[in-house]
Amino acid sequence: MSAKQLPTTAIGYSTQDKIVINGLDLVDEVMGKMGFTELIYLHMTGNKPTPQQTALLDLVLVTLMEHGLTPSAIVTRLIHYSTPEGIQSAVAAGLLGVGSTFIGTMEGCAALLDEMLAAPEGAAARARTIAARHRDERRAIPGFGHPIHKPDDPRSGRMLQIAERLDVPGRHIAALRELGVAVDQAYGRHLTINATGATAALLGEIAIPSAIMRGVAVISRSAGLVGHIGEEMRTPSGKHIWNTVEQAIPYERA
Repeated sequence: MSAKQLPTTAIGYSTQDKIVINGLDLVDEVMGKMGFTELIYLHMTGNKPTPQQTALLDLVLVTLMEHGLTPSAIVTRLIHYSTPEGIQSAVAAGLLGVGSTFIGTMEGCAALLDEMLAAPEGAAARARTIAARHRDERRAIPGFGHPIHKPDDPRSGRMLQIAERLDVPGRHIAALRELGVAVDQAYGRHLTINATGATAALLGEIAIPSAIMRGVAVISRSAGLVGHIGEEMRTPSGKHIWNTVEQAIPYERA
C-alpha cells in the first residue's frame, strides 16, 4: 500500500534568514523590484505578469476601489463606530457585502463569456441564447445594468478602450460586446455593460480564473473601506447613520 501523498504548497515559505514567495526571494527579487499589482498577479496565478497584464489588473483594482456610501461602506462605518479598536473588524464586515448584488458579479459574467467562447455554434449565436434565457427566466444578467449609471456606465467604456489600446488578445472583450448587442435586442432596450461586466472581460484577457475573480474585488474594496475608516476617524458619521435609520424606520407591531 502506497503512503498517502501529503499536500504541498508552492506559494511561499520562510526560514531564519529567508522568505520565498512563489519561487522568488522576497528581499532580493521582490522588494524594490516588483510593484503590489505585479505581486498580486504572481500570487494569484503563479506566473510573473507581462506589462499588459499588470496594467489591466491595476486598472481593475483602481476602478473597483470606491463607489461612495454603498452598503459595504455603510456597514464598515457602523462597525467601526461599534468597535473602533478593531479596524480589521470593520473592513471584514464591509467585505461581506461583495456579492451577487454589489461588486462581485464579475464571476457570473465571466461564466457567460466562457460559455460563449466554448460554444460550437459560435459566440454570437450563444450570446442570443443567453440573453433570451435570462429574459424568459426573468433573471438579471450579471455584468449588465446599473441603478445610477444610465444609459451607460462611464467606467466600462473607458476600461474596454484602455484594454484594446494595450493590444490584448481581445477574445473576451469581443464576446462581451457580442453579449451586449444580444441583450439589447432581447430586451428591446439598452442595458449598459457595467464595471463588473468590463472587469470580467479584462480579467479573462489576462488569464485570471473566473472562480477567483471576486477576490480581485475583495482586494480592491479593502483599500476603499480603509479610506472610509480614515474619514470616519476624522469626521465621524456612524452615530448619525444609526440615528437616521432609527428615526426613519419606526416601530410598528403587526
